[in-house]
Parts: sequence; structure tokens; C-alpha cells
Amino acid sequence: MFAEPQVFVLGRDGIAELLAAAEHDWSLVEPAIFGALLEQALEPVERARLGAHYTPRAYVERLVVETVIAPLRDDWRAVLGAAQQARDGGSARVALALVEAFHIKLCKTRVLDPACGTGNFLHVAQDLMKRLEGEVLETAAELGAVEHFGGFAERGVGPGQFFGIDANRRAVAIADLMLWIGYLQWHLRTRAYAPREPILRKLAQIVPGDALLTWDDWPVPSVEAGREVAPANPRPPPWPEAEFIVGNPPFIGGKDLRRRLGDGYVAALRLAWPQMNESADLVMYWWDRAAALLTAPGTALRRFGFVTTNSITQLFQRRTVERHLDARSPVSLLLAVADHPWTKAGKDAAAVRIAMTVAAAGQHEGRLLEVIAETGLDSDQPQIGFAERAGRINADLTIGADASQARPLLANEALCSPGVKLHGAGFIVSPDAAQALGLGRRPGLEAHIRPYRNGRDLTARPRGALVVDLLGLDAGEVRERFPEVYQHVKLTVKEAKDATGRLVGRDANNRQSYRDLWWVFGEPRRELRPALSGLQRYIATVETAKHRVFQFLDQAILPDNMVIAVALSDAFHLGVLSSHFHAIWSLQQGGTLEDRPRYSKSRCFDPFPFPDATESQKQVIREPAEALDALRKQVLAAHPGLTLTGLYNVHDKIRAGLPLTPGEENLRDRGLVLILGEHHDAIDAAVAAAYGWPADAGAEEVLSRLIALNRERRGEEARGAVRWLRPDYQRPRFGEGGGMGEQVEAAELLSLPTAAAGLPAFPTQPVERVAAVLAVLARGGAPLDAEAIAMQFRQGLKVRPAIRAVLVSLARVGEVSTADGGRRFGRRFAAQG
Repeated sequence: MFAEPQVFVLGRDGIAELLAAAEHDWSLVEPAIFGALLEQALEPVERARLGAHYTPRAYVERLVVETVIAPLRDDWRAVLGAAQQARDGGSARVALALVEAFHIKLCKTRVLDPACGTGNFLHVAQDLMKRLEGEVLETAAELGAVEHFGGFAERGVGPGQFFGIDANRRAVAIADLMLWIGYLQWHLRTRAYAPREPILRKLAQIVPGDALLTWDDWPVPSVEAGREVAPANPRPPPWPEAEFIVGNPPFIGGKDLRRRLGDGYVAALRLAWPQMNESADLVMYWWDRAAALLTAPGTALRRFGFVTTNSITQLFQRRTVERHLDARSPVSLLLAVADHPWTKAGKDAAAVRIAMTVAAAGQHEGRLLEVIAETGLDSDQPQIGFAERAGRINADLTIGADASQARPLLANEALCSPGVKLHGAGFIVSPDAAQALGLGRRPGLEAHIRPYRNGRDLTARPRGALVVDLLGLDAGEVRERFPEVYQHVKLTVKEAKDATGRLVGRDANNRQSYRDLWWVFGEPRRELRPALSGLQRYIATVETAKHRVFQFLDQAILPDNMVIAVALSDAFHLGVLSSHFHAIWSLQQGGTLEDRPRYSKSRCFDPFPFPDATESQKQVIREPAEALDALRKQVLAAHPGLTLTGLYNVHDKIRAGLPLTPGEENLRDRGLVLILGEHHDAIDAAVAAAYGWPADAGAEEVLSRLIALNRERRGEEARGAVRWLRPDYQRPRFGEGGGMGEQVEAAELLSLPTAAAGLPAFPTQPVERVAAVLAVLARGGAPLDAEAIAMQFRQGLKVRPAIRAVLVSLARVGEVSTADGGRRFGRRFAAQG
């Protein structure tokens, strides 16, 4: 920060402002304020390129406590227990040696933030570690440690233990300063003498740089023919060794990487990280690197914790987590918050919600926190209420039935797809424009100008838009048969320009196929079209919507990319998809965008096991499903002011027993919402009967049953028995030997779990013994006696006396408590800052 001082020319007003600021007492300023100041100072374009967001102190502390402080406090509790045992045995010197050894270890503990920004996470980690150090020094003083420790200045937790990398040089300079400010504030609060000079020393371990990529001529990009290309030998750079990694990596979605980072950088990223899915958000590259370091041979890393967007639960992000949770050397999630609010969104800041994950190597249970209340989000003291569950946390950040293990079924193959992706607004035309282009005059054009629906058309009211669909024609055919259309698409798609005259059409697109086939949609969905061919109607749902509603669309309508099309016309399938069972499944599988559920073809439809219903059961489902679809179309046609979203808003309030406003009562009456609810009830009951399951089964039971049924169906398909949803269409294409969809060996599906590994040995060293006892108590949940704890170790009852001694010492230092006179003991304290 001060290595290259610069003198600014100030006028009278500037000098007055500076004088006024200097008259304030800044000694207790919160260093984290610099993060917010820098974020506000960044230009919107630079902030977007860096993916810069700075996390509020309360959220930083929550993650730092779980990642860094919890394991250190566990270590400290074990040392306290062992030291108390030594004191009980009359050896205060041994007790002091144990405490001193822990202090040395604490002063050597390193924390890395590989996307450190202005150092908020490092500052909070230092602050909390200094608090822990204060407790250690107090304990040492009680044991007579003054002459042993030699004073604060000679050894202590300090800025040199905290490592950071960030692409923004200004942020790195502030991070350096922030650590020193926090360190000096702690010194002045706790010491009666001035710190040693020089007071500020440059921290060589807080460095500017790219945490994901380096190459032979880094940071010079490679350019060929005027375009950035992948540089020579791109590779992940080394990260400093540390015991803990914690931070808030950049929020850049996978689909935005090229636009935000450039073609050359993204090409290098693909080469350096071949294991990553191309649709993964940028933050998942940090997650992947930290997980790999966590399980590397001889690693010093104990835990890592990251803030990410809540898209971590969605398919392309989840694959990264899944790969490490299921690896031969696995990691486990110790803490997960799948959907957490963000606060103080500044000017131009993205409106996002976040997730938090903390991981450690090995197989462990974890804590899943669900936000149930949130207040004061725009203040410096946001209040978040949580419900907590314990157990094995799955890759989709759930506990219990692991829906991420569900795999696609051949029975559902090639029936579901997003709609077309235009890549050119000029394809969309109004009815009047379509007539001007020759509709009704040019023979055959009616097959190429079709009704078009996007998500808002389905959830609100249709716009009446049409779309020019030229798939199957070459450019010469279009020019010869439909010259008006040819010229229109050439001007508005191929050669489109923005208001400033800049070329933004297909001619400027990076993808050669988009430039060469400019008259065809960017993604025309060639695989969907044969599935829809011959149907009079098909099922559709909006990909991202507040309510998961399925409806029939006429086959003439072309769906937009944000509409999921299902090439099934039987109302039986509409009923199953509209049921409570599929709603639970899709909500779990699909993830959310902000606070709106998303429907993923690959996670929601492809693995979903439909009931193996008899024909009579199918008919019982068809009747209310047809009635539901007809009722909604009828009331929307009769009342132009109604929308599907409005109908289901009122439907959900009625189901929840909430009072309706007069406007909602009017909507209920005009929209026949009570009858809509009756149709849904009839569908749910009929689908439950088809599955043979209780109609009132809870969400967890439904998920467990569906996951088990998915596994059962995969076993059947591996043996050649496929329950096709549309056998007339699917069997000729995929029925002979499979070849599409995942094939799983039946032996794998039917294999029994392996026997549990043998019990661990009870340790011989005092600190390790205390840690082992505390770990058993933590797993047990309820108070345990020495005998029950002893049976968790290989030596069995032989170590009961030693365990009893550990329990007594832990009770004396307040780490465990007993409510029955010392027979059984339970943990008292959780991790704290």
C-alpha cells in the first residue's frame, strides 16, 4: 500500500475534507469496511470481469468458524483435557508443555484465501485465532508460563500466517494493510506497550495473481489472426501450502465465461482443467482444486470452506462435488447451507443468493443448515435463523435419500428437451410482419412461420408471436422460395447491428457454425423434432418458474429454449408429471435460480421412474389430468386478466390455510381455483394408487421410494427389460442393444454393501486419547458412559479405566457435563469463534 507513495494535489475543499477525517479516532475502525469501499470503487465492467462480491462480516465469520476455528478448538479441547489429566497426576510441568506445544502449533497454522479480495476472510480468521490464542496464553499463565513464553512480541499469531491470491492488485494491497490493522488493533486492546517497529511490514505471501491459470508467457495473451487463442502450456499454478483454505471465489456463471473472460482465457481454462464440465461456474474450479489438495498424499490441508452461488446444487456444479464425494479417496461435507441470503447489494451488483460448504478428507457426517428466517438483510447486523439437521451430506446439499445418485432411464430416452434457442431476435415476427413476409401468399411458407411460446407466454399471457423456422432448407432454397423472408433474416439476424451501428448479428458470432448457418436457429433441437412429429399435442413446462405446472401445447407451437418440451401426448403422463410425487422429485433434483425452482431435463425427467400402471389405473389418472388442463385453458380464455401464476398463487394460499385478500377471493371465483385444487387432489390420489404408495407420504419418504425405484428400473434395464414411455417411437430407435442412455451392470446394482471396517485402536498419546473420546461423544449425540465409549475401540473394556480418567478431566475443564453423578457424560460446547 505504501511501497510506492503518490502525492495527490488537493484543493481547499479536499484539504478540509482530509482534515475533518483526520480529526476522527480511527483506531477502532472495522477493517472489513475496505472491501465494501473497493467494491463501490470498481467500475461495473471490471467488477463483472472479476466476479467481485464482498461478503458481510457475519457471513464471513460463520464460514471461518466452521472451516478454521472449529478444528482448532477441537484440538485445544483435547490439549486442555490432557493437560488437566497431567495436573491431576501432579505433573504441572507436563501440563504446561502440552499447552506450550499447542501454542507453537497455533502460531504455525496457515490460512489461505485463494481469491482474497481485500482480505475479509483472512482478517476474520486472524481475529478469531487471536481470541483463541488469548485463551491459550491465559491457561499457560495459570501454569506459570511467563518465563517460558518470553512475551507477546517474540511469538504470537500474526499476519505472516495468512496467505492470499487475488487478480486485483488494489485489493491485494488493501488485504495486506487490513491484516496489519487488525493485528495492531488486537495488540493495542490487549497490550500496554507499543508494537515493535517497523509497525507495517510488507507481507510477501499476499500476492497478485491468477489462482486458476498460468502459462509460459503469463500474463501476456496469445493472439492469432486478431483473435485471442489458448496460450502455450496452460496449467494450474501452485497454491501456497496451508492447513486451511477459506474464501469467496468469483461468481461467474459457466455460460458467461467467454463473454466475461475472453475466448483465449476460457480455451486455456479448458486445457488446464480437463476434468471440469464446460458448463461449470467459475467458482467450482476453486472448489475442485481445494478438494484435490485435501486428498493429495502428504497434504497439510485439513479443511476448506467456500462461499458460492446457490447454483452449486444444480447439475453442472454438483458433478464437481459428486466426483470428490464418491472418489476412491473421498472428501465429506462437514457443513452445508444450500440457500443463504446476500446483503447490501450495491449499485450494479448481481442479485444472488449464496451457498456455503465446508469439506474435510475422509468419510464424515455433517451439519446441514436450512434458513428459516432472515431479517435486517440491509443492515450491518443481518439476523439469520436456521434449522439444523445432522447426517451424511449429499452432493446436492441434502441429508437422507441421495437424489444425486439417480441415473437416467432408457425408458425416458429422447422424449424431453428444452425448446429452440434462436440466437437472433429477427426470427421473431408479429402476425402483421409475417403477412408482409409472404405468409398466405408464398406456397409452403406456413410450414416455416409457426406460433412461438416462451416462459412468460405460458405463465402469464401469450403475446401472439410467430417465429421464422427455416430448418431443413439451405440458403439458396430460402432465397428462391421465400425471398422476403431471406432478406428479412439476412438483415435482422446475419447482419444485425445495435443502436450505435456496431455489428452484433451472426456475422460477429465467435462460433463458425452460427456464422455459416445464419438462417437457422442457433440450437434448432434436431433431436426433439422427430419426437414431436406425428403428435397432435405435447407436454410443456417452464424451465424456471415459481410453480411447477405442466400443460398440453398444440404440436404447431414451437417452444422457446426456456420451455421444456416432453414429447408425450397421453394425459396419463401429464397427470403423473402434475402430481405431488413428481413435484417433490423435481424440486429436489432441479435446484433454483434465485428463489425460483428450475426444471432440468437431465435431472428431473430423464431419471424419473413413472409408475408401472395398469390400463385401468392409467384411465383413472387421465380423467382428472384432462379436466385440469381443460379447466385452466377455459378460465384463461374467459378472463383475459388471469394468468397461470395468479391461479396457483391463490391455490397455494388456500392449501396453506392463509386468508385471501378481496382481490384474491375474486380471482379464486373467476378462476374456479377450488375446482382446480380438486383435480390436483384426484391426480395425487390416482398416482399414489398406481405406485402402490400412501397418498399422504411425506417428502422424504417419496424421495426415498423414487430413488429406490430408479435403482430398481436401472437393474431391469441392465437385464434388457425396459418400460418404454412411448414404445412405438422409442423401441425402433433404442431398443436393439441399447446404445443410448447409461447402461449399468446388474451385478453392480444388486451388490450388497461391504462389511464395516474394523474398530480403531484407542490412542496411546494423551492429547490423541482426549480427542478420540471427544469424537465418540460428538458422534453419539446423547451422554455415554466409559463402557459404551470403550466399546467403540479395538481394545474394548480394557481401556475403560483410561477413558474414565479422560472423562473426569474433561468435566473439570468444562468440556463435558454429567447429569447423573458422573456415570454418563455428554459434550457441552460446540465450535465457537
